[in-house]
Amino acid sequence: MTRREARAAREAEEARLAPQEEPQPENPAPPVSAASTPSAAGWTLGGEPISSPTPTQESSADLAALAGLDFDAVMTGPIAQVEEPQPVGAAARHGSDDRVASPPDHPARTLSGVLEDTEDETAEDGHPLIWRQQHYLSHDEPPKKRRWVRGLIVTVVILAVLGGLAGGAYAIFQPQIVKLQDALFPPANDYTGSGSGEVMFTIKSGDDGSTIANNLAKAGVVKTYEAFYSLLLRQKSDPEFQPGVFKLAKKMSAASALAALQDPQSRVENTAVIPEGTAEKDILQTVADATKIPLADLQAAAANPQAYGAPAEAKSLEGFLFPATYTFAPGTTAQQAIKTMVDRMFQALDQAGVAPENRWNTIVLASIVQREAGLKDDYPKVARVFLNRIAQGWDLQSDATVAYGTGHTDRVTTTDAEREDPNNPYNTYVHPGLPVGPISNPGDLAINAVQHPADGSWMYFVTWNLQTGETIFSTTQAEHEAAVEKWQQWMKDNPGYG
Repeated sequence: MTRREARAAREAEEARLAPQEEPQPENPAPPVSAASTPSAAGWTLGGEPISSPTPTQESSADLAALAGLDFDAVMTGPIAQVEEPQPVGAAARHGSDDRVASPPDHPARTLSGVLEDTEDETAEDGHPLIWRQQHYLSHDEPPKKRRWVRGLIVTVVILAVLGGLAGGAYAIFQPQIVKLQDALFPPANDYTGSGSGEVMFTIKSGDDGSTIANNLAKAGVVKTYEAFYSLLLRQKSDPEFQPGVFKLAKKMSAASALAALQDPQSRVENTAVIPEGTAEKDILQTVADATKIPLADLQAAAANPQAYGAPAEAKSLEGFLFPATYTFAPGTTAQQAIKTMVDRMFQALDQAGVAPENRWNTIVLASIVQREAGLKDDYPKVARVFLNRIAQGWDLQSDATVAYGTGHTDRVTTTDAEREDPNNPYNTYVHPGLPVGPISNPGDLAINAVQHPADGSWMYFVTWNLQTGETIFSTTQAEHEAAVEKWQQWMKDNPGYG
């Protein structure tokens, strides 16, 4: 009897003696074989196993269907939810073919969710036994890795779908694809969702995308400047921003913030937000943008400050337009809008205890403190330095007044030539005492600082850290020079602020 005949006889005898097999369920789990092995063992997407068809032989819709995705929903509808991975059943793990069962000395391990082929010893008949060890992603593995693998699989599906699309079709569906990718892989420097709370955000005339991105980040609307500005760069056409006030939220995604700024429903009609320290010319422009009152009408209405009760010394309404958020009723005239702001300033002066005869000097000094001080606690100290200088007969030497006299209401720094110019009536380096008028419109903090200055003998101050606003107050020249050296060193270490 040959070896083959002997083996056949032995197998027949074993089959006769073997116990009766248990009845199989109506829908048994399919065995894992070389022809039916999933491309990612145990992983499902949309409740269906992910198989590995050849992209060139399937349509894009079929590829999406094989991935458990509705093709139309992916292209036009909301982002589909991706289920957590589930391991297949025991029958699929071990199979029904002896040649495919896992060997006892190769226990299943938690690895990458792929199949690995290894050759074992040669069988009696000379055919190699191929052990197929399946590595499944265990639920003990950190959720972060499971999400990464899930995202990788979804990305592969997206790429497979794109493989079936012509270039023109991709251009059509590109916004939906970007939406899907952003939902699966949100940028680390961006928030997600539409945020919470309420932020009144102002876009001024002339603000460009970079300025808006920076202001959104400062206001806490978006997480970073880069999140919003990079989104603008990815747009097919440049978004158009209208000046005005918009109702936004804290911690919005860049996409949500952009959509809100372009939504007319987000715009708060006839509302003007005026920050502390804003100059008169900028306030009038802001009000014109918010109310659609012609700027020329507002300028003409403001030309006669005494008509609104301003002191006789006032040559303009600079300093007497209180910085606040105003919502003007439809049909408000230029005169009515200006009177509203002037009356609000008189209210603030009265609440601070400023007598009518002291309004002028208080507003002039408060306007300087408003521009020179940084941190909240420094306002009374800055007011004290200027009052000490006036009391000692020193020049104020305020760069903010010099800059205002040159027409630059957007900066405080000055040049040597500007500080030496005697033709500038606001130059407090060459003209003693207070300047000829206010240089900004101060708020409550600056007004109260002038009314209640801090106690101290300081004669100097310098903001040495321009990032934090930290300021050093000094009494002697030597102390001040040391503080200036500290500021100069900081400037060397931070050349971007030069």
